[in-house]
Amino acid sequence: MTAQDALRWLETWGTKENVAELKRYGITAERPFGVTVGDTKKYSKEIGTDHELAQQLWESGRYEARLLAAFVDDPDRVTARQMNDWAKDFDSWAIVDAVCFHLFDRTPHAWKKVSQWAKSKHEFTKRAAFALIWSLSVHDKTAPDAAFQDGLSLIEWAAGDDRDYVKKAISMALRAVGKRNWTLNAAAIETARRLAQAEDKTRSWIGRGALRELEGEKVRARLGKADGS
Repeated sequence: MTAQDALRWLETWGTKENVAELKRYGITAERPFGVTVGDTKKYSKEIGTDHELAQQLWESGRYEARLLAAFVDDPDRVTARQMNDWAKDFDSWAIVDAVCFHLFDRTPHAWKKVSQWAKSKHEFTKRAAFALIWSLSVHDKTAPDAAFQDGLSLIEWAAGDDRDYVKKAISMALRAVGKRNWTLNAAAIETARRLAQAEDKTRSWIGRGALRELEGEKVRARLGKADGS
């Protein structure tokens, strides 16, 4: 499989209707092909893992090609430098979330990038920090609670950022940490309560939304099943 083969496949399967859907969901993309995420993911399974191909696809700059890059890259071969280079190219919430949930959270550098990127001035790089906390809460089964408690500190510190794609990622990260186990649920609720009481509108919005979910019966029932109670 070459990058040209993959790009030709995307060109063949793209539609104008799917391009229009991107705009509907607020996904900014340069020269999109119009291939759905589901179809791109299926195609990635035919390709398998290919680090070199992923690099070439990313360098093409095309939206679906970059999605495909995230699906086929090898997390064990991803370097911290590559993560920084890709983060500089992030230009939509969809690319950020796909890369973080399907690739970056499986690399050995993920937690380090959380703390680094949380301080970024670039909107989508900063979103990536909190998308990583969100995805790590689901996929990193061995991380200690202390790592997520540090994540809660970052969440509280950054919660005043009113940029739409940042605040939504912070909100989802807070909720995700609080759904990991009872200990983190209690810690996340404490964080959410402080935010909810803040005068700052963004901090209050994040806190109130998280409280509604984390104190709800659905989350409590889920945690009860997880610990066998």
